[in-house]
Amino acid sequence: MSNCIAYELLKKGKTVLYQTAPILLESIIDYKFNKNKNYNNSNKDNIYKSALEADLLIIDDLGTESLNSLKLSELFNIINTRILNLNNKITKTIISTNLNINEIFNNYEERIGSRIAGYYDIYCFFGDDLRFRK
Repeated sequence: MSNCIAYELLKKGKTVLYQTAPILLESIIDYKFNKNKNYNNSNKDNIYKSALEADLLIIDDLGTESLNSLKLSELFNIINTRILNLNNKITKTIISTNLNINEIFNNYEERIGSRIAGYYDIYCFFGDDLRFRK
């Protein structure tokens, strides 16, 4: 579903960043602490800037990342910036996860859980995993 939405927005000239939660958060931490010196500054700036400013950010597999206080802080900053339009533009975010809302509150800070519960429409998808079909 997320891929289809991203494709339609890209056709309309919108910017889309689609990334798994673990890679997104690690990339931002690498940017903040300049761990990955293989990238030049413009590439690192684009990763961080895109997470905040892309017309659509898709965070895939939330809940599969290893958590620490730094990652929680960065996740909060991303979600909060995009919800409150602190980036001075209207942006949308899709979060896919296998966690239910109670697990989100248990795994993340209340301020992250409350923003997800309060500002996002929550849809549950049921059925067979298409990856298991031959």
